[in-house]
Amino acid sequence: MENANNSSGINFILLGLFNHTKMHQFLFAMVLMIFITSLMGNALMIILIHVDPQLHTPMYFLLSQLSLMDMMLVSTVVPKMAANYLMDTRVISPTDCGTQVFLFVSLGGGECFLLAAMSYDRYVAICHPLRYPILMSQKLCLLMTTGSWLLGAVDGLMQAATTLSFPYCHSREINHFFCEAPALIRLACADTKLFESFMYVCCILMLLIPLSLIFASYSLILVAVLRMRSAAARKKAFTTCSSHLAVVGLFFGTIMFIYMRPKSYSSEDHDKVVSAVYTIFTPLLNPFIYSVRNKDVKGALKRLLVKLLQCQH
Repeated sequence: MENANNSSGINFILLGLFNHTKMHQFLFAMVLMIFITSLMGNALMIILIHVDPQLHTPMYFLLSQLSLMDMMLVSTVVPKMAANYLMDTRVISPTDCGTQVFLFVSLGGGECFLLAAMSYDRYVAICHPLRYPILMSQKLCLLMTTGSWLLGAVDGLMQAATTLSFPYCHSREINHFFCEAPALIRLACADTKLFESFMYVCCILMLLIPLSLIFASYSLILVAVLRMRSAAARKKAFTTCSSHLAVVGLFFGTIMFIYMRPKSYSSEDHDKVVSAVYTIFTPLLNPFIYSVRNKDVKGALKRLLVKLLQCQH
């Protein structure tokens, strides 16, 4: 117990996701490619939405915020993991560990509320198209976006501060590739039941409330779409909404698996794989899901390429 009162000055050890076998070296290279592609895809979405006037709508503004959160989320995890792997070190300082917990929880929580705001936007656009400019005003859009960032940041600050306040007096090896609160508190040499209950309540607020709003919005959307007489209108509505639901299902499903299942079903190795899905792969899929099946985004990309070619000539 000699380190119990001095845990803030001793580094943690991240066991990582890969070892140095040829197979894992290949998987690590794939993760780096996914990371770079994710950054480029999300950055392109932000640029297109910013420079193309036809995309200056609440829907695409919210989408640009989602891309920004995804870029920050993947950048919170992958660079440190890659640096440790390439330099053959596993050390992470308590400050860096706390920063990862704060950023990860903040961005994950903020994205939950942002996805709920996007579902409300689709509900208004499909169910109340004539009142869309009023019900989805610029002021409300900014308010929902700011609220998403702030609510995520408050949750992240509380979890990071509480997690690092525990004494870590035994093994400081985190069986993970980044500092995630559930993996970190397993190492605490103190009673963490109160914090685990607090974290569970936070998860209910940060996950189930937005998810309930999303289900409510899409239930109303489904009723409205089924009442449409035009087959083309139904197809367009289903195409737009299915993209959003794919993102929601993947993101919420994996996070709820980590944070809301009973502790007795916890498996550290499975947790690492599932965490990789929503920290590395989901940020890659989002820009493709929202762009490949979206005529507005594809049109904006064509117009941008034409402008660039004209500038070169």
